[in-house]
Amino acid sequence: MPQANILIVDDDRRLRTLLERYLNEQDLAVSGVDDGLQLAQKLERDTIDLIVLDWMLPGEDGLSICRRLSADKTNPPIIILTANGSVDERILGLKGGAEDYLPKPFEPRELAARIHTVLRRHARATAVTAAIALPPYVGPCRRARVTAVTEGITLPLYVGPYRLDCKLRCLHRENCRIDLTGSEFALLKVLAQHAGTPLSRERLASLIDGRYHDYDNRALDVQVSRLRRLLEENPARPCYLQTVRGKGYMLVLKEDAT
Repeated sequence: MPQANILIVDDDRRLRTLLERYLNEQDLAVSGVDDGLQLAQKLERDTIDLIVLDWMLPGEDGLSICRRLSADKTNPPIIILTANGSVDERILGLKGGAEDYLPKPFEPRELAARIHTVLRRHARATAVTAAIALPPYVGPCRRARVTAVTEGITLPLYVGPYRLDCKLRCLHRENCRIDLTGSEFALLKVLAQHAGTPLSRERLASLIDGRYHDYDNRALDVQVSRLRRLLEENPARPCYLQTVRGKGYMLVLKEDAT
């Protein structure tokens, strides 16, 4: 199996050298650059599977780079590093499109574990995409519950007027395409696979392959709020992504919803 190509973007060359040496020993192919300009040049030349991105960089800061890159779904997933470990900044990084977030100082082995988790989740999403042949979209007036079976799980492809496009990792409503970040797609896919069943935060963490294990409940709630803003006419009174008191979150398929 080919090694994953990891790019570390950090102007601290001592830290970068340490991480490159350690991660190369963890069956990863690792290279590093100093800033956003060198990052752009590297992406043009090489195939990168994951970016480890420091928040504080000379020139364009890491959060701005993350927002810009995550807007294009063809770019690799991003793990943000920062010396500020506050919950607010962590949530800001997730809202900016990061797949994960690690406060400094950290153990290199923890970074390696998070890298493997994100790569594994994206490989799984690619496998799901390959297994699903989407039917043509038939418009909002026909809201039949269309399903496909993959990995032994029934995955609803329609949620009310929305079609979940597993190939492009986005939603469609009529002629409108709604892009999803990798973490939004992973969460929505799990909720869709278990539509009609309340899932606790702990259960969601397990099903998303550890994505939220090291995050507090507020971080998961932020992801749910992001999905509600995409799915719901009124996010304050959700129709599809509901909270079940004492049990967690549940995706409801309402075929007659508007």
